[in-house]
Amino acid sequence: QVELVESGGGSVQTGGSLTLSCAPSGRVIESFAWFRQGPRKEREFVAAIDKSAVTKYYAHSVAGRFTASTDRDKNTAYLQMNSLKPEDTAVYFCAASQYFLGSYYLVPERYSYWGKGTLVTVST
Repeated sequence: QVELVESGGGSVQTGGSLTLSCAPSGRVIESFAWFRQGPRKEREFVAAIDKSAVTKYYAHSVAGRFTASTDRDKNTAYLQMNSLKPEDTAVYFCAASQYFLGSYYLVPERYSYWGKGTLVTVST
C-alpha cells in the first residue's frame, strides 16, 4: 500500500509563497500531480510532473506562478507556489501514479494514489 505524505500547507497573505511536498512510501512514482478544491468549488487540476521533471503541466490559472519539481533521490515532488492570490485558497491534494501518464495527466481517475490534502489559505 502506498501512502502519500503531504506537507507545506498553511496561511499566507496575498503575494506570499508556500511550497507543498509530496512524498510517497512503498513505491517509485512515475507521475505526480496536484489537484485542489476550493470552498464551494469542484476539484480542479493544478499541476503535474513526471519523476524526471522533463514533462510538466500547469493549469492556466497558476502558470507562471507555480512551479513543480522533483527530487528523484527522495522520490518526492514539490509545488512551489508564488504570488498567491485569495482564489488559490483550497485544499490541495497530491496524486501519484506508478505509470507515466502523458496526455492523461488531467484525468484524476488515472492516479492510483492520493494524499489526504493540505489546506492553503490566502488572505487579503
